[in-house]
Amino acid sequence: MTGPAAEGGGDAEGDQLGSEAPQPIDGRARQSVARVLLEQGPRTAAAIAEQLGVSAVAVRRHLDALLAEGHASSREAPRPAGSRRRGRPARLFQLTERGRAQFGHAYDDLAVAALRFLAEQGGERAVRLFAERRVAALVERHRDAVVAEPDVAARAEALAAALSREGYASSTRRVGTGEQLCQHHCPVAHVAAEFPQLCEAETAVFADMLGTHVQRLATIARGDAACTTHVPVGPTPGDRNDDRQ
Repeated sequence: MTGPAAEGGGDAEGDQLGSEAPQPIDGRARQSVARVLLEQGPRTAAAIAEQLGVSAVAVRRHLDALLAEGHASSREAPRPAGSRRRGRPARLFQLTERGRAQFGHAYDDLAVAALRFLAEQGGERAVRLFAERRVAALVERHRDAVVAEPDVAARAEALAAALSREGYASSTRRVGTGEQLCQHHCPVAHVAAEFPQLCEAETAVFADMLGTHVQRLATIARGDAACTTHVPVGPTPGDRNDDRQ
């Protein structure tokens, strides 16, 4: 189904954008819509249209196609507290695991088989050492730029930028007493689903580079929409002792 039903019909902003002339649908445009969902997480059609500078009608058609292909899912967007707005609420769209897979994975079944063999030959310790070495190789070249930042929040932002350059589509946002570091894409999600040591090693390296304890809240490998790490921003002993600049 296309048009207002895909968005919820009651979104005034979406109705206004939808009055614009629709634009042609092509593979590149659909990829742009999918990339917004990859990098920014759940979004309404109106929000995607505004960011891309196209009509909401065209965006809804792309979203309908992504839904039909199993590359996206949708849910009702929560209404703001105290809202009395009439009509059906807008819908939030997000990529499924199948949709994220279209952007490529750094490892495939061969990598899983190799790690299984490593676990059989060297045990848990061998897998953990491999995971630690892999994460170190991924982020070590960014360490100086991250630890040079003056506070934890700035370091988290620098780390997100570094991870994005490595293909993790990362961002930060303030939530409560800390920052949430969100990775909207994980090139090794299929492998990490069987070998969580990859996620554990990554979390440890984040804590080391940021100079504070961090807590992993969600992972794509476990089926969540993004890998989310809570980073407290208050003063900690790690901040005071970080002399690696």
